Amino acid sequence: MHHPIEPEDLAPLLGRAADWLRHARRVAVLTGAGVSAESGVSTFRDNGGLWEKHRVEDVATPSAFRRDPALVWRFYNARRANLRAVKPNPGHFALAELERHLGPGRFTLITQNVDRLHQAAGSRNVLELHGDLLRVRCTGCGRVEDRGLGPLDDLPCCAECGELLRPNVVWFEEPLPPGVWEAAEAATAASDAFLVVGTSAVVYPAAGLIDTARAAGARVIEANVERTPASQLAHVGLYGRSGEVLPQLVRRVVAGEPPA
Repeated sequence: MHHPIEPEDLAPLLGRAADWLRHARRVAVLTGAGVSAESGVSTFRDNGGLWEKHRVEDVATPSAFRRDPALVWRFYNARRANLRAVKPNPGHFALAELERHLGPGRFTLITQNVDRLHQAAGSRNVLELHGDLLRVRCTGCGRVEDRGLGPLDDLPCCAECGELLRPNVVWFEEPLPPGVWEAAEAATAASDAFLVVGTSAVVYPAAGLIDTARAAGARVIEANVERTPASQLAHVGLYGRSGEVLPQLVRRVVAGEPPA
């Protein structure tokens, strides 16, 4: 476990990171599950990585859906029910404020989360690498439909062709959406500052964006509860809850305070 940085040690790091963000021509942000966890979004995993005695990989793969679609839909309907009870936290709102402050064309938010909490907080230029749990996709005609967070049937079917619907998310063993991934790579390669928030940095290809940012010469800023594999690539590490660290960081960006 990383030894927490004391507040007096965090201040100069926040100032340095804020200065980089303020003067960057383009900023890209990569967020992961840690941001949503602070809102109470459940991962449905226990300490052994299990959900109702099933491996998560067994309820989040194409083969699992073919084998037992009812089980997979139980898993995702439980996740959807959890989302009805959560709201964006201060970290989400801070990133939305950073986008507004920087202005059009300077900010891209790349997220691995499927809960749409960034958009609910006001973020606009959002790339969803792993899809969107509020949408469904037909396994027959391919139609994608936004169903919000309203209850779904145990085995929902397409109103157009009658085939089974699936969550419009990226499962294990599936590629990322091509257009979204290409846009994420381009935004990362064009960034001068790259902010990594609430991600373990072990899920690829998303974690590879950190290497892309470094190769492009961007300043990498990590905001996380503890050190991760990304820490050795970060120019600055801000360790603490993103809902506490990000508002402090963005306040400094907006205020235009010089680094300590």
